[in-house]
Amino acid sequence: MSIIEKITPWKANWIWGGSEESPRNEWRWFRTSFVCPQDLGQLEKAILWITADSRYEAYVNGKRVGRGPVRYFPTDIRYDAHEVGHLLRRGEINMIAVQVMHFGISNFQYLRERGGLLAQLDAFVGDNEVTLVQTGADWRTIVHAGQDPAISRMSCQTAFAERIDGRKLAEDWTSTAYSDAGWQQALVIGPVGMEPWVRLVPRDIPYLTEEPVLPTRVISVNRVVPYQLTGFIDAYHLMKAPGEENANHIRFCGAFATILRLREEAEVKVMFHVGGLGIVRLGERLYMEAELEVEPPLTHIRATLPAGDHLLLYTVNGPEHGHSNRVGIDADTEIAWISPLVSEGNGERMSPFVCIGPSFTYSCIDYTDQDELLASWEVEKVRFADRIAPLASVEDLQASGYLVAPIPHSLANGEDAFMPQFAKRESEAFSVPSSLQRIAVASTDPGVVPVFENGDTEFILDFGKEWSGFLEFELEAEAGITIDWYGIEYRKDAYVQHTFGLDNTLRYVTREGNQRYASPIRRGFRYVIVTVRGAKKPVLIRDVRVVQSNYPAPEIGAFRSSDYKLNQIWDISKHTTKLCMEDTFVDCPAYEQAFWVGDSRNEALVNYYTFGGTEIVERCLRLVPGSEFQTPLYGDQVPSAWTSVIPNWTFFWIVACREYAEHTGNRAFAADMLPKMLLTLEAYLECVNADDLLDMKGWNLLDWAPMDQPNDGIVTHQNVMLVKALEETAAMAAFAGLPEQGTVCAEFAVRVKAAINRHLWSEERGAYLDCIHPGGRRSTIFSMQTQVMALLVGVTEGERAARLNAYLTATPDGFVPIGSPFMSFFYYETLMKSGNVQWMLDDMRENFGFMLDNEATTCWEMYGHTTMNRANENDLTRSHCHAWSAAPGYFLGAYVLGVRPAAPGWAKVIIEPMIGDLSWASGTVPLPQGGSIDVAWKAEKGEIASLVITAPASVELDIRVPAACSVAVSRVRELPAV
Repeated sequence: MSIIEKITPWKANWIWGGSEESPRNEWRWFRTSFVCPQDLGQLEKAILWITADSRYEAYVNGKRVGRGPVRYFPTDIRYDAHEVGHLLRRGEINMIAVQVMHFGISNFQYLRERGGLLAQLDAFVGDNEVTLVQTGADWRTIVHAGQDPAISRMSCQTAFAERIDGRKLAEDWTSTAYSDAGWQQALVIGPVGMEPWVRLVPRDIPYLTEEPVLPTRVISVNRVVPYQLTGFIDAYHLMKAPGEENANHIRFCGAFATILRLREEAEVKVMFHVGGLGIVRLGERLYMEAELEVEPPLTHIRATLPAGDHLLLYTVNGPEHGHSNRVGIDADTEIAWISPLVSEGNGERMSPFVCIGPSFTYSCIDYTDQDELLASWEVEKVRFADRIAPLASVEDLQASGYLVAPIPHSLANGEDAFMPQFAKRESEAFSVPSSLQRIAVASTDPGVVPVFENGDTEFILDFGKEWSGFLEFELEAEAGITIDWYGIEYRKDAYVQHTFGLDNTLRYVTREGNQRYASPIRRGFRYVIVTVRGAKKPVLIRDVRVVQSNYPAPEIGAFRSSDYKLNQIWDISKHTTKLCMEDTFVDCPAYEQAFWVGDSRNEALVNYYTFGGTEIVERCLRLVPGSEFQTPLYGDQVPSAWTSVIPNWTFFWIVACREYAEHTGNRAFAADMLPKMLLTLEAYLECVNADDLLDMKGWNLLDWAPMDQPNDGIVTHQNVMLVKALEETAAMAAFAGLPEQGTVCAEFAVRVKAAINRHLWSEERGAYLDCIHPGGRRSTIFSMQTQVMALLVGVTEGERAARLNAYLTATPDGFVPIGSPFMSFFYYETLMKSGNVQWMLDDMRENFGFMLDNEATTCWEMYGHTTMNRANENDLTRSHCHAWSAAPGYFLGAYVLGVRPAAPGWAKVIIEPMIGDLSWASGTVPLPQGGSIDVAWKAEKGEIASLVITAPASVELDIRVPAACSVAVSRVRELPAV
C-alpha cells in the first residue's frame, strides 16, 4: 500500500468511446500496447496512475493490478497509483488493459456525470521520469460484448445486477496475444482539469484487501421449476423527471400493462413484487387493493382464463427510490406475454410491457416544504385509479388520453435472475451427493451438479459466515446453460430470507468447455444459491470462492473473558466491523454498501478498539462537507445523489471529528475541519426559534422505534444533540488552538440546554417528552431514547438526572424501549457514565445472545426478538450484517479491559477494568501511533485481584485498581519511524 501524489504534470487525456457520453450500465474495454525500452537502466519503479468514471479494473500483461477509484464527488475525483515495474517486460511488447464500468445512473455512492478513463504509466530511473504510456487517441476500445446492460438495478443504493454471456467473453483480452484489430479508436474527450473532473486528488486510503474464501459445505439440493414468465420493470426511470442526475425518491401515478396469450383455458397465477401497487386488472376481472392477496412484500392474484389474449394492467404510485418492479406469471399451459402496442421503437428492441403515464410525478427532497405536492399526489392517486379502472382493452388504453408508450428492452425484460428465486411452481428436496459436496473441499476432482429431466438444479453453498467481496468461479459445461448465482444472508431449515430490495444475483450463460469468471461487482452474503437451468448433462464446478475485500486494517484488537458468550459477541462485532470497512465505512455489505454518516461515528469507535484504523476514519470525516453544494446541513449519506438530511447524523459527524482529532492528537486536522463544522452549525442555528429550540423540517431520526420524532417540529433528542454538537465544536476550537472561534458555540449550547429544560420537561411524567408538533401540540409519547440522550449529553442535572438514571434499569410503564443495537450504543455510553457495567453485560448477553442463538456470525441491524415480523417468525431483521450494531467491540475493550485514552493521541492511558460478574478477562487494544496495550486481569470474590499490563514505554499509564490488587507492568521499546 502506498498513498502517492502525482507531482509532475499529467500528459494523459481523458478518453471514452461510442456515441453516448453517459450510457446506462455500459462496461467498456480499453487497451494499448507499448515496447518497454531495454535500456531503461536501473528501473526504480513504474507507476500506473489511473482513474475512471465510474469504476475500473486495470491489467498489465494480463495481471490485474487494481480496482478503483474510491468513491468521490465528481469535482474531486480520486486517482490511484499502482506500482507495476515488476510486471514490465524489457525489450518486449507490453499491454495495458482496462475495464471501465460506467453506471449511467446516480445512486447513494455515485453522482452521475459522463464516462471517462484517464491513465498514465511513468517509469522512474534515478532522477529521471519517463512516460511510457498515456491515454489518448492511440488507445483502442470496444463495448464488453459479453455483459448485458439490460439488467435490473441491484438496489437503489447501488448500481446494477450482473448478466454475463460466456459465449461472447474473451478471457484473454488483457494479454498481448489477443488481437484488438476489430476495436475502435478511443475518443479523446478532454485534458486533465476538464469538467466535471476539475480536480484530480490522490487516493487517500490504502488499497483494499483481496483474500480468497472458499465455501465450507453444500447445504441442500432441490429440483426446481420457476414460473414460466418472470421479469422486471424499471419504474423509477420510466416515471421520473428530469433524469438520472439525482437519486431522490419520487412519488407518481402511473401504470404498466402487457398482453397474456394463452394456448388453452387455464388458471393463471400472477405474483407481484411492486412497491406502491394499486389496482390490478387481469382479463375481465378488476382487483381493488383490498381484494389482493398480500404476503408482504409479495402480492398474488389468480384467475381462470379462456384461451386467447388477456390484458394484465396494474397501477403503481410509489414512493419509489430506484428498486425495480417485478412480475411473475405462471399457468398449467403454455403462456406468453406480448406488448399491447405493435411498435419497434425506432428500431430499438422493445419489451412486452407498455407504460401508461405518469399522470403525476415529483421528486422528494426530505428537508423542504412539499406538503402541497404530497396532498396533490394523494388526490391524483384516487383520480388516476378511477380513470384506469374501466380500461379493459388495448383500445381503451389508447383512447384514455394518457401517454401509452412501449418500454424498451433495456428497462424491462424477462432476463431477470432475481424473481425466479422465489417465483417457483415446484421445489423438491434431495439429499446432497458426495460428488457435489466436492465443491466445498480443496479437491482436484470437480463438483458434479446433478441433472433433472423435468426441472432445474438448485443447491446452496455455505461460506461459513458472512463475507463481502467479489464472486469467482471456474466450471466446465456445454454451451448455453444458464447458471444463476444468488447471495443471501440468512436461512433456517427450509426457510430462505430472500433479499427483497436487493437483486443480489449474477446470471452467467456458459460457453462450451472449461471457463473461469471473476465478477467485478461487490456483494455481501453468507450463502450462495446456485441454480443450473436447462442442462442436459452435469456441469462440473472446479472452483468457487469469494474474494473478501475490505480496508486493510490488521486484526490487532483482541478480547477474551471467562464468559464464552461475551467472547462470541465480541468476535461477531469485530467481524461485522471488518465487513463494513470498505473505501469508507458502510452500513452493510449487502443491501446498501452506503456511507451513512451517523452510523460511522459508532463504527469508528469500534474500529479503534478492534483494528486501530485511522486513514479510513479521516477519509470519511473529510468526505462529509463535500455535500455542501447540495445542502449546508450536510448529507446523511455521502457522496450521494440523494439529497437527504438527518440532523442527528450531521451532529454525530461533528462529535466524530472531535473524537478523531483527540484520538490521533492531530491538531492540524482539528484546525482544518473547524470551519466546516462552524459552517453547518450556522445553517442549523438559522432553524432555532425564538425559544432557543431547533424547530425544523428534516428526517428527524434517532432510532427505528415507535417514538414521536416527526419530520417537522421541535424534536427533543435532536435539540439535545445540537447542544452536544455545539459543545464539541467549542472543544475542537480549543484543541486546534483557536478557542475564540468556539465562543459562540459554547454560549449557544448553554441557551439551548436551558430551553430544553424549560420547554421540553414534563413534571407530570418526570421525563422529557419526545417532541412538540407544529402548532404547539405537545407529544404524549415518552421514550427511553430521549431520556438516554439527555443523560448522555448532560442536559439534565440534579434531581432530574437522578430520576432518569433510575430509568436506565427500570423502564417506566408506557415508555418506548430501546429499539435497535444502534441506540444501544448510546445506552451503553450512558450506563458507563455511572459505571453500571453489570447491566450492560446482561443486556449484551440477552440481545446479542439472541443473535448467536440464531446462528449469527455478524451483528444484525435490529434486535430480532423485539422487531421480528410477527407474520413470519424467521424474518428476524432485514440486514444480518450492520456495523452500527457492533457496540460490544468497543465497550468490552474500553470498560471491561478498561483501556481508555486520557490525553490526545493516547499519550496517557487509563487502565480501569470493570469486572462485573466475570472472573477474568484479557485482550489487546491498538494504539493510533502504532503498537498496542495488552491487559489481563483476574478477579476473586467480586474484586479484581491481579492485573498484568504490557504497554509501550512512551505511553504514560494511569492505573486505577484497588490497593490490594497485584499489578505487573511490562514496557516495550518502540522502533524508530520508517
